[in-house]
Amino acid sequence: MTSKEEQQLWGQRGPSALDTLGLSLQGGNLFESLVIKCKAAVLWEVNKPFSIEEVEVAPPKEHEVRIKIMATGICRSDDHVITGALVEPFPIILGHEAAGVVESVGQGVTSVKPGDKVVPLFVPQCGECKNCLSIFLDYLQPQFDLTLSKTDYKQQISHAIISGHVSNSLGKAVHHFLGTSTFTEYTVVHESAVAKIDSAAPLEKVCLIGCGFSTGYGAALQTAKVEPGSTCAVFGLGGVGLSVIMGCKVAGAARIIAVDINSNKFAKAKELGATDCINPKDFDKPIHEVLTEMTGGGVDYSFEVIGRTDTMTAAFACCHYNYGVSVIVGVPPAAQNITFDPMLLFTGRSWKGSVFGGWKGKDAVPKLVDDYMKKKFVLDPLITHTLPWTKINEGFDLLRTGKR
Repeated sequence: MTSKEEQQLWGQRGPSALDTLGLSLQGGNLFESLVIKCKAAVLWEVNKPFSIEEVEVAPPKEHEVRIKIMATGICRSDDHVITGALVEPFPIILGHEAAGVVESVGQGVTSVKPGDKVVPLFVPQCGECKNCLSIFLDYLQPQFDLTLSKTDYKQQISHAIISGHVSNSLGKAVHHFLGTSTFTEYTVVHESAVAKIDSAAPLEKVCLIGCGFSTGYGAALQTAKVEPGSTCAVFGLGGVGLSVIMGCKVAGAARIIAVDINSNKFAKAKELGATDCINPKDFDKPIHEVLTEMTGGGVDYSFEVIGRTDTMTAAFACCHYNYGVSVIVGVPPAAQNITFDPMLLFTGRSWKGSVFGGWKGKDAVPKLVDDYMKKKFVLDPLITHTLPWTKINEGFDLLRTGKR
C-alpha cells in the first residue's frame, strides 16, 4: 500500500497462548465453547507504543474464519494510524499483511478448512457484487475505505469488510482494522477476506504478498500495464517501491529510474532491476525537471510510492506530455489536497491510483504464491529484519528510520 521497509514479526505460537486473559475479540457461534486466549499488540492512542495485551478470541460466526497468525509484516499504512495521518478509533488492533493457518471455521465456510495455509485479505473479494464481477475494479465500493473500522459490522458483513468486534472486560470497544487485524496471535476474518495458498509455502516469506509486494508489483503490471521497452520512474524505495521495480522489470521496461533521498537504498534497487538511481538532494533543480531532461521529454510511466503530495505532483510532472501515465501507490495523507497545473492533464498525461496492485485477492494471491514457489520473483530482498512479534515497537522504529 505504501513505501516501506518490510519488517517480519513472527514468533512463538503455542498452547501457552491459551492460558492468558484480557480483551475479547468476538467472533461467532459455531464453536461457542472454544474461546482462544492469546496476546495481541493493541494501540490505545496516537503516537504511543503498542501494548502487548492478553485477549480472548471468540469462535468464528457464519462465513467467518479464525486464523492463527504465523507471520506479519509492518506496513507504512499501519504507521499512518499511529501518527494520526489516518484517523481511526482507539483502541485498535492494527496489521493487514500476514499469513497463517486456519484454526477453525464458522458455518457455511467452503473455501478453506482447519489446517489450510492462508493469507488474510484487506481487500476482500465476495465474488458476487458488481465490483467483484467487474473486469476493471479490484475492491468493493463504497465499502472500501481506509477507515473501515468505523463502519457498521452487520451492514458490512455481506461485503467481507468487517468481521466481529473487540471489547475489553469493561465493555470498551476495541476496533478491527481493514477487516484483518493481524497484530495478534489469532484473528477472525470473513471467508471472502481469506485466500488459501500452497501448503508448502513459507509463511514468513509469502506474508508479503498480503500487501507490500502485491501492491507494488501489481501497480506496474495491473494498473499501469507497463509495456516492453518503456521508461519508468519509481519514487520511494521501500518494500513497495522495490516491488514496483520488479514489476517494471518483468513487464520488459528498458529503463527503470529509482528515486529516493536515501542513497543507501540504491544497491538493492539495482539488484532488483533499476537501471538508474538518483537522489533529489544531489540536484539544484526540481526532480521532475531532472527526470524530464534525463529521458528526453519525460518517462512513460511514473510511480509515487511514498504518500506525499509533493512527490505525487513531481511524479506526475515528470511523465511525457503526450502519453505519460503516473500511478499513485503511496497512501495519501488525510485531509490534504493536491495543487497542480491542469495543463499537465490537458496535454495528454494520465493520473491513476492503485489499491493492492489492482488484484482481485482471492483469485490473485494463490497464483502469486505459486509464482513465488516457481521462483518467478523473489521476496527475500524485501525482508530487512526478522523479529519476534513482541518487539513490534522496535520494528516500527526500524521502519521509520529506513534502516536496511
